[in-house]
Amino acid sequence: MATKLSTHSRNLDCSEAEWKARLELAACYRVFDHLGWSESIYNHISVKVPDEEGAFLINPFGLLYSEVCASNLVKIDIDGNTLDGSTYPVNKAGFVQHSYFHRHVPWAHAIVHSHTTATMAVCSLEGGLQPVNFYACNFMGRLAYHDFEGITVRAEEGERLLANLGDKRILMLKNHGPVILGRSLPEVFIQHWSLQRACEVQMATLSMGKPIVVPDEVVEVHLRDLSQGGVPGREPGRADFDAWVRKIDSIDRSWRD
Repeated sequence: MATKLSTHSRNLDCSEAEWKARLELAACYRVFDHLGWSESIYNHISVKVPDEEGAFLINPFGLLYSEVCASNLVKIDIDGNTLDGSTYPVNKAGFVQHSYFHRHVPWAHAIVHSHTTATMAVCSLEGGLQPVNFYACNFMGRLAYHDFEGITVRAEEGERLLANLGDKRILMLKNHGPVILGRSLPEVFIQHWSLQRACEVQMATLSMGKPIVVPDEVVEVHLRDLSQGGVPGREPGRADFDAWVRKIDSIDRSWRD
């Protein structure tokens, strides 16, 4: 059963398409918080506003993920101008990084950058993610890497971020954390969930001894058949995302405000 998002009244002057995007993004922040993927008031998940060229939504800087709701998300343009009259600031590191990808990667409707312990640890490991578990095999040949240059507040780093991303959808910032780009928020969510599990299991495995490395030919078969693991007829990640939205609804529905 699909989760219904646009059921509550709103005090914000915006289109129905924008309100639905706000609800989905607010739900995503609450799911991340529930799963332990938040990082105090830092990190970012952003989505394009469906009916406005060059506009996207991002979290208000200063609020915990557990405080984010549909109406307090900040709408900004590609140049960082606030479009909805919000009094909240936007984290400069979030704007510089996300705006560059939103500007130059047309298919990137949603972007997430996180600092979970497991993903940061693997980003800080020589060789990065390795084919030593089921979930890691999902990503072999599908990850890009970018050398650490310090906090991402300088616009000129954007060119190197984009160049290193290449044709991939996940950029592992070395010594920092992943940036995941996707065609939809549910797609980004399921990619983050799978990457998180891959990194958690790799951390546990390497702490125990020498891992069993999956051969390249088996990885190829795994990647070939991976699409068969989804829910038939649903966009990637939608069933997973909706399930977690139902979970947070059972705990606290204030994200819908």
